[in-house]
Amino acid sequence: MTGFTRRGLMGAGLALGPVAAAAADGDPWAKVAAQFDVTREVVQLENGNWGMMARPVLEAYGRHQEMVNRRTSYYSRRLYGPNLERVRDRVAASLGVDKAEIAFTRGATEALQALIGGYNRLRPGDAVLYADLDYDSMQSAMRWLKARRGVQPIAIGLPEPATHQGLIDAYAKALADNPRIRLILLTQVSHRTGLVAPVAEIVAMARARGVDAIVDSAHAWGQLDFKLPDLGADFVGLNAHKWIGAPVGVGVLYIRQGRAVDIDPYMGSADYPEGDVRDRIHSGTANFAAFLAVADALDFHEQVGVGAKAARLAQLRARWTDPLREAGGIEILTPPDPRLASAIGAVRLRGRSSPAENAQLARTLLDRFGIFTVARTGLASGACVRVTPAIFTRDTDIDRLVAALRTLGAS
Repeated sequence: MTGFTRRGLMGAGLALGPVAAAAADGDPWAKVAAQFDVTREVVQLENGNWGMMARPVLEAYGRHQEMVNRRTSYYSRRLYGPNLERVRDRVAASLGVDKAEIAFTRGATEALQALIGGYNRLRPGDAVLYADLDYDSMQSAMRWLKARRGVQPIAIGLPEPATHQGLIDAYAKALADNPRIRLILLTQVSHRTGLVAPVAEIVAMARARGVDAIVDSAHAWGQLDFKLPDLGADFVGLNAHKWIGAPVGVGVLYIRQGRAVDIDPYMGSADYPEGDVRDRIHSGTANFAAFLAVADALDFHEQVGVGAKAARLAQLRARWTDPLREAGGIEILTPPDPRLASAIGAVRLRGRSSPAENAQLARTLLDRFGIFTVARTGLASGACVRVTPAIFTRDTDIDRLVAALRTLGAS
């Protein structure tokens, strides 16, 4: 353990372990929630921006920061490198990959931009594919490839209501209609609606056509119970500061062994041996303490239990989406199929899909009911309000949301 002891966690009442069935018991989750000093100014249901550190992680981060600040460059030039390699070992084990396949970044956006911009197998006249649910910065990067690589960007709107086969069919049709596609962007968990894409199936289908996939797993690691090899993808960007609960400013770039040659070194970087994944990104001087605290965040995450945490988050989302699916005046965008759903859910008032109307819905939830959410735009079908619980969210918080939305839907 790094930064705090397992005995200390057990003393705090965290004895869930990796048993998903524990998510059905409210008492253990109250003990977990007690490890977060979350604001009570509002009902905080906007936890998709970044993930709050649990108290033991925050305390460990403070100790790391104090140590780094006290020892200054005497630490950073002598000991930080070996210490960071131990964290890299830990992260690789959590993801189920070899540490030679990962490099640290300041976030998933930086990782994915390096992968998209550095992908060097494209030729003028090729095409690249992305969808309406992909993250805005990633869509911009895919469009930028027109100027950088001379390729044609192709955008599709994913079907609503989404189904498992319908999503696969949407990508299959796009690939069949555009045989010059050589690269696709896939988002494992949409930041807009929480839709979980059948990534493994789509990646395999694309590979059979000679098409590579870059996968955005920014919202997946720490929220879903999976390992990177499950996706079958060669290029992935991830965040540690969302659902893992590490300090803000930590991401991971993954390149399957043997594929680094297909991503250009970042602006000619040559700090490592040829073909080293770490030369595919260069972030400058790091927030040393933040990267050290990733191990502490993984300690807490694993003590809660990966499967238990994923089940609890899904339970919280279902607690509000399921009873509102047939409610008057309410449109739930999150599919009922558990394979396609995550902690994140999306809602709008029926017939009100404009950005202005959904910004107003988020304001009303806050001003009238004290519930903090966020409006999201960019869907082919229109705007929505995103609702994102966390493992510190109480059942009563969700019930308050349900009551508020029923009132607004009825009016």
